[in-house]
Amino acid sequence: MEVQSTIIFKYRTKKEAKIALASIRPDNMGFINSHVEENILICKLESRTLRTTLATIDDILFCEMMAEKIIDFTKNE
Repeated sequence: MEVQSTIIFKYRTKKEAKIALASIRPDNMGFINSHVEENILICKLESRTLRTTLATIDDILFCEMMAEKIIDFTKNE
């Protein structure tokens, strides 16, 4: 069985979307194809099992939450 998923994150600016892309890039190796279109980060992933897909989605969400904190922190400076 092959599981395909797409996760879309919308940001205020293209710069913020690129920051988020850079923050999840280390997790992308071989599992996720991510790119930015305007202010939107699109993550497409494929896996052979639902368990792997869910674990990967969990990792992406955690990294994205950290990216949001970094973006918010840098705005306050």
